[in-house]
This record gives sequence, C-alpha cells and structure tokens, in this order.
Amino acid sequence: MELNENVEENIRFESRIDLSELRNTMDAVRGELQKVIVGQDKLIDYLLVALLANGHVLLEGVPGIAKTLAVKLLAKAVDTSFSRIQFTPDLMPSDILGTSVFDMKTSDFQFRKGPVFANLILVDEVNRAPAKTQAAMFEVMEERQITLDGDTYRMEAPFIVIATQNPIEQEGTYRLPEAQLDRFLFKIVVDYPNLAEEFEIIRREHETKGFNKIENISNVMSGDQVVKFQLLVREVIVESHLMAYIANIVQQTRQTPLLYLGASPRASLAILNAAKGMAALNGRDFVTPEDIKDVVVPVLRHRVIVSPEKEMEGLKAEQIIAEIVAGIEVPR
Repeated sequence: MELNENVEENIRFESRIDLSELRNTMDAVRGELQKVIVGQDKLIDYLLVALLANGHVLLEGVPGIAKTLAVKLLAKAVDTSFSRIQFTPDLMPSDILGTSVFDMKTSDFQFRKGPVFANLILVDEVNRAPAKTQAAMFEVMEERQITLDGDTYRMEAPFIVIATQNPIEQEGTYRLPEAQLDRFLFKIVVDYPNLAEEFEIIRREHETKGFNKIENISNVMSGDQVVKFQLLVREVIVESHLMAYIANIVQQTRQTPLLYLGASPRASLAILNAAKGMAALNGRDFVTPEDIKDVVVPVLRHRVIVSPEKEMEGLKAEQIIAEIVAGIEVPR
C-alpha cells in the first residue's frame, strides 16, 4: 500500500509545471520597472499578470502618475515590437489599421500596415477618438486580426493592448461603451503616491539629473518567452470548487439590487485566466482563493454598472464587488 502511495505521489510531482524560468524572468522584469517606478507595486503586478494571461489592460488615472511611463518601461524590458498610438478626435480607423496604397511600379495596390501591427501597443487617451475609430481598435483587440479589401491580416503573438484614459477631463472625449470595455481583461485605477513615495520620486529625479529614464532599462524577456509563458499559464491547475467560487461571485453581481448591470460569462473566464496568471506570477502551478480575490476587482469594476440611485449615494463598483466577495464563503 505504501509503495502505491509513493508511486502516486511521484506521478503527481512529475506532472507539476516547472514555473522557475517564468518566475525568475518576471521577477527580472519587475526589477527593471522598479528602477524607475516608485510604489505602484500592484500596477506592475497586474501588468505582468495581463501579459501572462494574454489580456488587454485599461489604465485609468489623472495625468502625471506614470501610466504611460510604466507601459514604455514594460515595452523596453520585453524585447518585442512596440508602438504608441495617440488617440485624437480626428483619428481615423485607417490611421491605426493601415491602408492600401497604389504602387506605380507594380500598377497594383499594396497594403501598408498601421501602428496596430506590433506586439505591445500603447493607446494613449483611448476615450479621445470617435466611436468609429474606437470600434476598429476594439475589433482587432478581440479578433486579433483585421480584414481589409478582402484580405485577412493576423496579429503576431504576443499581442497586448494597454490603453490609458483620464477620468477627470470630459470635454472632447467619447465614453467607451460597456461592450467595448468588456474587451479589457483589467481596468487598473492608478492612484496618487503617498508622501514617502512622492519624496522618493523627487529624490530619484534629482539624482538622475533628468536623464532619460528608459535608457537604463534592460531587455530581460523575449517575445518568444512571453508566448511560452502564456501557454504554461493555461496549464495552471484550478480545482472545481474554485471554479464554483468564481461562478458564484459572477452570479451574485447579476442578482444584487445594487448593480444595474451584472457581469457576463466573459467576466468569469477573465477571472479564471487572471487568477491563473497571478498564481504563476507567485510561482505556483495551482490557483488559490487569494489569487481570485486579488484579481476580481480589476476584472469586474468595468464590467458592472452601479444602479442609478446607489451611484447618486456615492457607492462605487469596487465597494459593491468587495461586499459581494466578502459575503461568499471562501472554499478551502
């Protein structure tokens, strides 16, 4: 009997996923970002989880709190193609997707790829472009391909879009519809630094004498590694009682009177994939309830709508989500 138990334990051990390379590499990426970014540890972790879970990110915060800088640093640490698209009211879909141009030498139309053809894309102020341009961007985010003049062009993996928006300015902006917000794995709200962090930011700026912050960032991960790690994350173990826990949380968002709109099944899948990414980031090949709790707010906050009367009372989506999670028994 003991022999059989030992054999079973060895089999289980051998079937475990080797995440040592993933964790070491992600720690190296985190270290590179922390050379410049002060505080904002959760922001960095969520960006890394999105990378592992192959999901897009919406960053929301007031100007000047390193949203754009964080993405640029990530692009430098990960050795892949990077493009930045500044959304403006006059931006057209062809400006981001590309267009067909007549070639006089060949007497034929040639497709010239737009800036969306990159591995990591920063969309600055995503809510400044009109609905037509937003729709074109969100279509390629979901399908990871575009169709133009009857030809289909697929995005090369990895393909991650990180968009920023300013929650304060409303003039000259176009609100993102809920169906398009749903394309983002995370909505990360970036807050002000505390006093100690503010002092450290000032001190570092003074010591570096204003030199380019990105130049000192090293490439510590390749695009091939990103794809490899994304495939590994898919294999992370999730017990059935934890799947039921995710389903229960999402179901409760549809049943509470505090929310006008609950989360969709896409949200359940997003929580699952994000929790796998969080587990892998922490060097584990299995998901825990804490992984789910860590990701549930950034996954759900942009997928639910607070009921009008509760919104007038000042109740936030984050508070309601936290209340729902607190009211559900944690599986062990």
